[in-house]
Amino acid sequence: VRRYERPVFSLLYRMVRDRALAEDLAQETFIKVLNGIKSYRPEFKFSSWIFKIANNAAIDHLRRKSIDTLSLDGAPSAETPEQMRATSLQLGDRTESPLDEALNRELGTAIERAIARLRPEYRSCILLRHVEGYSYEEIADTLDLPLGTVKTYIHRARNELRGYLEDRRD
Repeated sequence: VRRYERPVFSLLYRMVRDRALAEDLAQETFIKVLNGIKSYRPEFKFSSWIFKIANNAAIDHLRRKSIDTLSLDGAPSAETPEQMRATSLQLGDRTESPLDEALNRELGTAIERAIARLRPEYRSCILLRHVEGYSYEEIADTLDLPLGTVKTYIHRARNELRGYLEDRRD
């Protein structure tokens, strides 16, 4: 449990953007893991199995509650505004002008909102690919999806993101 506690929590937090809810979903995930350990098949990576359970818990919650949010504002462990800024996703170089920094902050907010509008299935694939750095094959294994479906979801998500961001420019 300790080995996967942070990565599972991190994935869940990015999906639901609520620390307490992510903790609850992580606990639910590990209970399901313990209760279902007999169904684990050793020919697959254990981490993929756990992430699949966590991802399903988040998607189930999002579907039930219709919550489509995501945070790129900082690490879940950040407790002060300074820690949030220090651990937030940075767009661009710190030597930029104040105008460039403001524009990049605005773009980051727009990207966050666009990702939040994606279907949960698309969002999971995009987060695993671009935030967690998973390969397409790892995403397919983790989410128990065919490789072609993963590629399609990521392609569609990118197109939707592009559309949302282009609408913002107009």
